Amino acid sequence: MFGILGGFLAVSVVGYAMNGSKLGDGGFPEAEYRLSLPRTLVDNHYELTRDVSETEGRKLKEEAAGSWDVKLAGVAYGHYSPGGDEAKGELVVMGLYGRFKDPDWTRNDMMKGGGEGASTEVVVAPKDFHPVGSGGITITCEVSTRTDSGVKVTLPLCGWVDANTSGAVFEVTNTATTDDPSDVDLDKLAATTLQIRSEMRKPI
Repeated sequence: MFGILGGFLAVSVVGYAMNGSKLGDGGFPEAEYRLSLPRTLVDNHYELTRDVSETEGRKLKEEAAGSWDVKLAGVAYGHYSPGGDEAKGELVVMGLYGRFKDPDWTRNDMMKGGGEGASTEVVVAPKDFHPVGSGGITITCEVSTRTDSGVKVTLPLCGWVDANTSGAVFEVTNTATTDDPSDVDLDKLAATTLQIRSEMRKPI
């Protein structure tokens, strides 16, 4: 399963990181928050199995470094599984922190990248959510499918961008090869993503 997911993420990284197509200077917010990778997420349901901030995270850092819309301070990129057991599925969190000049534009651009690449198709279009307790933060979610060696995997994705942090959450269940994309509960994943943001986001 991870081999398929890894291929999808390798494609998504390029779209996830800001592409720097909007030019401008000034107007950046103050840096007040950073992202961390806690040992557990979502009320201890998911346990960290791999911190890849210094490996795969380097690709995010390199892509974002060239953008005029972000002043990058760091990356938090980790793989989590229910109870630490990857056989039960994976939750992958790709996060950047620093100073984001235009969070809404950046979030929309990020979500476009989630469906790019060969053998990848967005089958449930991006939709904005404002879960209870969001405080004005928009969570955007979509569902893609990735086909590798004849196997199609359903890959839900949610993301957020605020003044200081940006995150994308990919969920891969142990039924990902049989899940109907239209049955994915994006309301639930949006609420989970908001909770992940609150658990990862720390004052500087």
